[in-house]
Amino acid sequence: MPSPGLPAWASVLLALAAGLAALYGIVIASLFLLQRQILFRPAQDRPDVARVDVAGLEEVALPTANGLRLLAWFLPPRGEAPVLLFLHGNGGHIGHRTERIRRFAAQGWGVLLVEYRGYGGTPGTPSEAGLRLDAAAGLAALRGHGIADGRIVLWGESLGSGLATWLAARERVGAVVLETPYTSIAAVAKRRYPFAPVDALLRDRFDSLVHMPAIRSPVLVLVAGRDVIVPPDMGHAIHAAAPDGELWVAEQGGHTDLMQHGSIEAVAGFLRRRLLAVGQADGLPRPAGVATTVP
Repeated sequence: MPSPGLPAWASVLLALAAGLAALYGIVIASLFLLQRQILFRPAQDRPDVARVDVAGLEEVALPTANGLRLLAWFLPPRGEAPVLLFLHGNGGHIGHRTERIRRFAAQGWGVLLVEYRGYGGTPGTPSEAGLRLDAAAGLAALRGHGIADGRIVLWGESLGSGLATWLAARERVGAVVLETPYTSIAAVAKRRYPFAPVDALLRDRFDSLVHMPAIRSPVLVLVAGRDVIVPPDMGHAIHAAAPDGELWVAEQGGHTDLMQHGSIEAVAGFLRRRLLAVGQADGLPRPAGVATTVP
């Protein structure tokens, strides 16, 4: 019914505005309530290490500071080669990174792949705070194996880049590799949902850009020129904020296919330059500064 004293058209406009406001409220409430389901996309099946078919790769358990036991896979290095702490992206589980593991093994690198809480049958629920504990547990495990900090490489893939930057700002390691990194999850969300009050809604911010100036290790940033998940300019901003950063850009690369464009070889060259330097008092690398673009 039209409101008393208002013409019919005004009542219709008021009803329409009220309906749109209610719809907007429902959308915003849904984004708030479902934000972790949107951000974290775990596969729940437990990955089978035997299916990777890499000699020496074994399943291990990692204790976290809050009492969880995480699934992880460990591949010992060949000789004194670097050892990666690989922190994967938001989707799937470590079993979906088998081709990476084979490529790492071919380089002779060691690698510890940490499975996050709530992923791959691991107990717990993913959150930024929880995944930070998981990343820290991985670094503690490598140190517990007697691996010197100067040989440890933090490799963060997409979502994992936020964990790598946080950890590297706190703990000095040999090097850091950031693959398709973002400046913050808030910044990504604002581009994807420009109509939403992201700052008021977001629980897990993963603010990588804030941590970059505190990183004392050399950083290699891998950027995909055709990334439709994380805007490439965010990777450039991360590189610009690194005190000791190198940049590698695959102009035709997408978010998940950088290996097809030579990213492993780019990382291998970076590690040869930076980790195998000789004659440094603390055994850790010193600045170089390289920018590389490939088609």
